[in-house]
Amino acid sequence: MTKKDSGFNRRQFLAVSGAGALAASGLWRPSFAAEMATIRQGYQTNMWGMPTYYLMRSGELEKRGIKFEEFAVPSGNLTMQQMVARQVDLGTYAGPSFIIGNSRGGLVAIAVIENVGRTAKVVARKDLGITKVEQLRGKKIANQTGSSIGNIFVNLLAPSHGLKPGDYQEVRMNVNDMVAALAAKTVDAMVNVEPYNAIAEADGIGNEIASLEGADKVPVFMAATPEFVEQHPDTIVEYLKAWLAVGKTFKDDPSKPADVIYEFFGSKGYKMSKDTFKKALSAIDVNPGFPSNLVPYMQGHAEVLMKAKRIKAAPDWNKALRPEFMKKAMA
Repeated sequence: MTKKDSGFNRRQFLAVSGAGALAASGLWRPSFAAEMATIRQGYQTNMWGMPTYYLMRSGELEKRGIKFEEFAVPSGNLTMQQMVARQVDLGTYAGPSFIIGNSRGGLVAIAVIENVGRTAKVVARKDLGITKVEQLRGKKIANQTGSSIGNIFVNLLAPSHGLKPGDYQEVRMNVNDMVAALAAKTVDAMVNVEPYNAIAEADGIGNEIASLEGADKVPVFMAATPEFVEQHPDTIVEYLKAWLAVGKTFKDDPSKPADVIYEFFGSKGYKMSKDTFKKALSAIDVNPGFPSNLVPYMQGHAEVLMKAKRIKAAPDWNKALRPEFMKKAMA
């Protein structure tokens, strides 16, 4: 074939070959990058939200042409409320908050990002000498009411130790305020997550008396508004590819995200030794995917929430759980 027959002139050839070289070098992005939607990403500033925080600092979203705006809140149930109000597109929280979000705003799950049962604990004031949950009868317990861990404590863990609502005084409080309340002795115990539990123990303020993992491994979902999923399915798939890359980093090079997350908490005024921080972070199992056995687990939580009159009916799991995007991302 001659140059004339090929349909290429010298300028076109150089443009195409140059693009190929740039693509090989990783400096050029394919045209789909310009088509990716901007994501309004919600996350909580406790340890549960730190994998999402690292995702936004890792460069993996930018590699896929995805722009984002970040919305930080103390706990995931607040992200859920933002999503119900359509102020945020994506965010992480555990099963109970997701079920409530589906009931109130049709939110859907596109992945399970991590398991965090070992990060959620009941911590009592050290000076009280409390060693068992049942000893909290009549005590003041700080709890972020409406959060997933709050629901798990009230509906599952406390009853398993013979405590029902009314047997203790629930003090509504954000998780990031609880250590100070414990130190000031305005509460006797707290239901909290990392790194706040590790800080309380390291500072001699409190001691762990139970882990929520005994009642629930607490998978954390990445949820999305139904409108965003339906309007931007390609962005969702590329977004989840970024998550798979981040999950690999947590597994193969954990010091990389650890340094970024440690710096985050330091910037917020939290004073933690590296050892205290590593203990807190090690309680998170970051493994993005979509387990096939979620429905029985989620149905159990839905029944608890129905009994507590938090929701009227269980979600339609075929609509609420959307594994097809993760399957495409993993293909």
